[in-house]
Amino acid sequence: MHRMPSPVRQNPALSRYELDIDGEVAFAQYRLADGVMSFTHTETPQALRGRGVGSRLVRGALESAREQGLKVRPLCSFVRTYMAGHPEFHDLLA
Repeated sequence: MHRMPSPVRQNPALSRYELDIDGEVAFAQYRLADGVMSFTHTETPQALRGRGVGSRLVRGALESAREQGLKVRPLCSFVRTYMAGHPEFHDLLA
């Protein structure tokens, strides 16, 4: 029986977004300056790879950035690739 994954949450103390699934934490690290959220690193634990966890994490992070009125700079290749394939987020690009 699968538990529903918890929603993506922002952890300002660690400057990252987190998604907990099955006791593991996927995260997207960012730097925030002058209204721009620069994503620097995304990490999905080995046990969660290939399940769309990273994509769900990044989508939640981008939706949060939009809600906060921030622009996004995808320095991390995973975030850059995700955004390239999802034109609904192109308006966020800094």
